[in-house]
Amino acid sequence: QVQLVESGGGLVQAGGSLRLSCAASGSKFSIYAIGWYRQAPGKQHQRELVAAISSGGSTNYADHVKGRFTISRDNANNTVSLQMNNLKPEDTAVYYCNAGTTYYNHSYYLPYDYWGQGTRVTVSS
Repeated sequence: QVQLVESGGGLVQAGGSLRLSCAASGSKFSIYAIGWYRQAPGKQHQRELVAAISSGGSTNYADHVKGRFTISRDNANNTVSLQMNNLKPEDTAVYYCNAGTTYYNHSYYLPYDYWGQGTRVTVSS
């Protein structure tokens, strides 16, 4: 069992940066892969995976955030961060972290049913 809490969202102008954090509590955080999902306004029940990091630190990104977003983890402090640079209005969404696993040499992410409550990111043009 793992509990997740996101923070770091806010309002930023296009081209700006934000750093989201996902703090985990519970047992064995280090064995989980962590994925950052987002749900854009008006897209109920449609969460998009934007970045994932395996338990060993292998990373994967959605094509439209590559080069702008960086995911990292600190197992000693049970946190995963998502550094978001050069933000665009289309990045506006509620961002959620999830605990899961990776497979096929970390190319794919499988979410477990461990979700945080989300943090809202709004990018103004």
